[in-house]
Amino acid sequence: MIKIKRVYEEYSSEDGFRILIDRLWPRGVSKSNAHVDLWFKEIAPTEQLRKWFSHDPKKWESFKKKYIKELRENKPSLDKIKSLKKEHKIITLVFAAKDEQHNNAVVLMGILRTL
Repeated sequence: MIKIKRVYEEYSSEDGFRILIDRLWPRGVSKSNAHVDLWFKEIAPTEQLRKWFSHDPKKWESFKKKYIKELRENKPSLDKIKSLKKEHKIITLVFAAKDEQHNNAVVLMGILRTL
C-alpha cells in the first residue's frame, strides 16, 4: 500500500516506511520529528521544474506531464521505490507542499500504482 502525507502532519506508526520525496528539507521540521526513513531527493522533480511550477495550480497539467517524463527517464529511482514497495507492507510518501492536490507526491503515487 502506498499513501501520501504532509510531513507537517502527526507521525503515526501506521505510516509504515516513510520516504521524503522533496529535494529540499521541509522548513521548521527537525529530522527526529519528521520520522523519515529515507530522504529520496533523486525522485523529486528537478530544481528547474520545481521552480517553474512554483505550486501554481494553473500549471498543474503541464507540471504533471513534465514530471512524469522526468520520472520515466529516472528508471533507477523508480526501480528503487519498486524494490522498497516489495520490502515494506506500507510506504508513505512524505512531502512539504501546502497544496495537497497539486504536488509531486500525487503524481509519483499515480505512477507507482501502475508499476
